[in-house]
This record gives sequence, C-alpha cells and structure tokens, in this order.
Amino acid sequence: MSDQPTVSPLNRRGMLTQAAAIAAGTAALSASSSTAEETSTSAATVDAKQGRLNQSVCKWCFPKISLEEMAREVAAMGMIGIDLLDPKDFPTLKKHGLVCTMVQSHSLTNGLCDPKFHDECLEKMNTAIEATAAEGWKNVICFSGNARGMDRETGMKNCVDALKKITPVAEKAGVTLQMELLNSKVDHNDYMCDNSTWGVELVKRVGSDNFKLLYDIYHMQIMEGDIIRTIQQNHEYFGHYHTAGNPGRHELDDNQELLYSPIAKAIADTGYQGFFAHEFLPVRDPMTGLRNAVQQCIV
Repeated sequence: MSDQPTVSPLNRRGMLTQAAAIAAGTAALSASSSTAEETSTSAATVDAKQGRLNQSVCKWCFPKISLEEMAREVAAMGMIGIDLLDPKDFPTLKKHGLVCTMVQSHSLTNGLCDPKFHDECLEKMNTAIEATAAEGWKNVICFSGNARGMDRETGMKNCVDALKKITPVAEKAGVTLQMELLNSKVDHNDYMCDNSTWGVELVKRVGSDNFKLLYDIYHMQIMEGDIIRTIQQNHEYFGHYHTAGNPGRHELDDNQELLYSPIAKAIADTGYQGFFAHEFLPVRDPMTGLRNAVQQCIV
C-alpha cells in the first residue's frame, strides 16, 4: 500500500484549473513580449551609411507610396538615392539630398540587339546621358531587348555596333551605361542578355570603362545561381546591383532562398564603390521590409 496522500477529484480539478491559468498567463506574457519586440524592430531606424555599400531602392516597386514620401523615408535610412527614375523626378530627389542612382532610357523589349530599334534607343540614351551628366550623376540603364528568333552571336554584334556609337558620348559626359541582366525563364521571356557569360563577353567587346552590366541578383539566381562566385570572378564587369528575394521577387526574408548578408559582404569585399539597389515587391508593410533589407546589407 502506498503511503502517498490521496488527492480528491475536487482538489485535482482545482490544481488543473490553476495550472491552466498559469499557462495562459505565461502565453499571454510571451505573446505580449513578442508583439512589443516586433513593434520595436519594425519601428527601429537603420543607417545604411554605417556599411560599405551605397544602398538605394527602386521606386517602381512601391506604387502606393508617393515619390515625396519615398524620398523622405530613403533619406532617413541613410540611403544614397532612388533607382530608375526620369529627369522630371530629379527635383524631388535633390530636395532630400538624394541622387538618381540609375536613370531610365529606352524600352526593355525593343533593345539594342535589333538594329531596327537602334535609332530610337540611341536617341533616348543620349537624352538620358545629357540629363544625368547635368546633375553630376553617373548611371543610365540600357537593355539588349528581346531576340525575336535572332541568334545570340548576331544579337551580340548588333549590341556592340550600337554601343560603340553611344559610349563615346557617355565617356565625354562621365556617365556609365549599364545593361541589365534579366531572367528569360520567369519574368522576361526571350530577353537576350539573360546570363552573365553573354553579358561579360559583350562588355569585353565594347571595350569601354563607361559600359558595364547591371547584375540583378534575383534574375541571375533564377538563370544560373552561384551568385557569390560569379561576383568574385567578374566584379570588374558589374557596375550596379539589384536585390530581391527568390522565388517571388519579394522581401529579403526567410521565405526565400538567397542569404543577402554574405552576398553584400562579397560585393563590398571586391572594393565596389557603385550603387546597390533594392528591387523587391513587398507583400507586407513596405517600409518595414525596406528597413530590414537595408539592415541585412550593412556590411
């Protein structure tokens, strides 16, 4: 026979009720602490200037936020400027001490690989170069355009022909033309400049320090992966960087496969002095996502 005291059903019920109350209180306290921590984190400010990379952001990803508000937020985060804008937007940037880190020019699909678009592309690139140089800024974007059945070698030669006409203008103005590497698998079907090997060869053939590649990390993760090694081996050909999470092109969070802190460190370790622009489509609070992205890339 056991010598342990017998607990009556009534007492047992009371003990269980008390234990449940204690557990509920603990859970509530934990949830409250977690909520407070999240609120504190989301409200916290970051200063991109603490890191080695000159961070910026693409405005088009935040359509519900005015350029005025965006510029104010970007400046408060210590970022350098905003990507992919037109000259009409320059006054707002300058009001907040920002620069346009990449100026728009011609069509993405009707690009330099097809001679029938050369006149239009060169005219728009020339206009963008003049506007960029007038502000003392540095970068103008350009695109290969879609192949439309054209083989890659012919497209390469056509791009070289066009770029050799416009790079002397860029050199004289102190502006760098940046051709963006885009994926042709998910977002930009038929785009010709869809891998770093083709793009690097194009830069070599053009042979101007004022023509480089915009290395979009999201797009190249889709097409070829091996991001850090590619950057380490080819960084001299890359004049600008874009970020986004993959898959989905959303925040730089734990729902995607890229780890951005070591990527940012690898870029900074090359001695890179250009701009590093965030180009993700937020699915949650936009400014919280942007602050988080900036913080990850302060290296």
